[in-house]
Amino acid sequence: MKKARGFTLIEMVVVMVILGILAAVALPKFVDMTTQARQAKMNGAVGAVQSSITLIHAKWLAQGSPTATAAGTTVAYEGGTLDVFTDMAFGYPKASAFLLSGKNLAGMDSSYATSGTTTVTITDKDKTTCAFTVADATATGTPPLVTTTAITTSGNC
Repeated sequence: MKKARGFTLIEMVVVMVILGILAAVALPKFVDMTTQARQAKMNGAVGAVQSSITLIHAKWLAQGSPTATAAGTTVAYEGGTLDVFTDMAFGYPKASAFLLSGKNLAGMDSSYATSGTTTVTITDKDKTTCAFTVADATATGTPPLVTTTAITTSGNC
């Protein structure tokens, strides 16, 4: 008589129990990725704004650090132009003129809006709302401060 080859019912049940336990342990780690993705998106938006501010400041320096006592002297950037007298402070763009124009966050897959003159609110497709604020430069050599704050969330920003 030949001995049958294959798995017994008990062996199959044990394997399924082990796979079930592994899935129960691993699943919460993958479910939590949405919060991390939301944080990464916010950090990306903040990084993009900080880079834009730095590049505009570099352009201002390359033009010889122009100062103006009246409107008319401008610094051009890819999204438009900034008037040195009204739209910039200490060689850095003011949030009210640069950031809140709506051009600098175009292409994000979330909707965004502005409130006041310095706050940008980003709303994800799942209605989670996060925000960051840009404080204008207050002295020469001091770039604008960009800070992230949660406004209302259905999870963490």
